[in-house]
Amino acid sequence: MAGLTYTVFDTTNLSTAEVYGKTLVELAKEHEDLVGLTADLAKSTKIGILADHYPERFFNMGIAEQNLFGVAAGMATAGLTPFVSTFAVFTSMRALDQVHTDICYQNLNVKMIATHAGLSFGQAGSTHHCTEDIGIMRTMANLTIMVPADGTETAKAVHAAYHTEGPMYIRINRGFDQKLYESGDYDFEIGKSIELREGTDLTIIACGSCVYQAVEAAKILEATDGLKIRVLNMHTIKPLDNEAIMKAVHETRRIITVEDHNIYGGLGSAVSEVIAEGGKACGFKRLGIPDTYSIIGLHEDLMNHYGIDTIGIVDTVREIMGKDFEEDDDWEDEV
Repeated sequence: MAGLTYTVFDTTNLSTAEVYGKTLVELAKEHEDLVGLTADLAKSTKIGILADHYPERFFNMGIAEQNLFGVAAGMATAGLTPFVSTFAVFTSMRALDQVHTDICYQNLNVKMIATHAGLSFGQAGSTHHCTEDIGIMRTMANLTIMVPADGTETAKAVHAAYHTEGPMYIRINRGFDQKLYESGDYDFEIGKSIELREGTDLTIIACGSCVYQAVEAAKILEATDGLKIRVLNMHTIKPLDNEAIMKAVHETRRIITVEDHNIYGGLGSAVSEVIAEGGKACGFKRLGIPDTYSIIGLHEDLMNHYGIDTIGIVDTVREIMGKDFEEDDDWEDEV
């Protein structure tokens, strides 16, 4: 198993979903308008922690995801702040009509917490993999999309979501996440990426579970190849931090994006759009799931298989660094 450095006893601390549930309880203590909803997945998504503390503010809609989001929209029109928990694959596909028409079209204050995203529920099979959701949800007007990198950042994203008006989509994993931040003592702002490592040779832009892998890859490349790799944690996919992307293009000339998502429509596509409109050429590579439905297996094994773990990132950086994409570094011939 690639990169497995934790044990089953660590999973509660590592799980982004576990942190999400506890953060909701903290917010509910201060804000009586906060309510929680799920579709028979209280335990799996960890929103059941809210039900234990505030049962009168928790609603289980049964296995009826379309109703789940329709009811949440109604609650938002009544002045409540609904946090809706179900799997990412159900939010972005099974209930998309309600997400589109009932929530985003009306610009309602509904917070959608989509768990088990990407390949994090790998052993459950293709019906529970969700590698298309960012691409789908990016097309919903009025919607903010966040992909926190670990439990600490999940807490910050949930707080930011509550205090920001409008529909939100927060994409988190099933759990078993590597711990990226030692503490919450850092600034988190919607739409502003975080530079985790400085660098001038190449920039890795990552989100979610791939951020930790990118940081580890940068450490290895500095120790073994002498490369200074910049790492950007792009925790917000929409709105995107265009300024940080173009700064990286100008200063490092080589960009790699890494995501636990299909290479079409997700982080890589969003970053490439910014680069294309920016008019500056650069070496560019998207790492993610290719245009296929994933094989079945444990999350860390699938990340290794598709080259979005530390090993895959190191290999891709070396490949990109070995290419001469332009004869000189003169910007004068650029648009």
